[in-house]
Amino acid sequence: MTYPVEGGSEADDETLCARIRARDVRALEALHERHGRALFSLALRMLAESEAAEEVVQETFLKLWQQPDRYRPERGRLLPWLLGVAHHRAVDRLRRRRLEQRYNANPRLAEFGSPPPDPQDTFVDTLRGEAIARALRTLPEAQRQAVELAYVRGMTQVEIAQFLGEPLGTVKTRLRLAMQKLRGSAELAEMRPGGGVP
Repeated sequence: MTYPVEGGSEADDETLCARIRARDVRALEALHERHGRALFSLALRMLAESEAAEEVVQETFLKLWQQPDRYRPERGRLLPWLLGVAHHRAVDRLRRRRLEQRYNANPRLAEFGSPPPDPQDTFVDTLRGEAIARALRTLPEAQRQAVELAYVRGMTQVEIAQFLGEPLGTVKTRLRLAMQKLRGSAELAEMRPGGGVP
């Protein structure tokens, strides 16, 4: 399927996304036909189940339909954004799968549930999260993006390179420089022993 625009040419991704914001379901169908195979391949490689991979693809396009403004064309092409959403959905499924396996292996966990979190641990985790967020904001955009893809989305360096359309060496350099800056970050100094946060 092609989605024609004025002059008879096929619409680009940005034009189709604009039509999705106007609630044009044909634009969503066109993007599904254009990029669905790539998303399915990624999800299938991660999950090794066709049905689960298809559900990830559907969830990805559903997010685009429900929240089209989450995609920002000025930040990059649509396909890497879609792949990032699909990767995140697949990682969530893998985590749920691991939890289910743990409960199946030990039914008593499911019977009694996990113990309530310690309030002090929760407070410390909150402080750590805020310190990390502040430190990440000090990084250049390209380095911060690489770190978030690696440590938030759980992507490998090869996957990050493919996702960003950058050489693998460039991604490795960005991550190395980012980690050097984070290690010397004043924002994270409080996280070290004797720095004020247990």
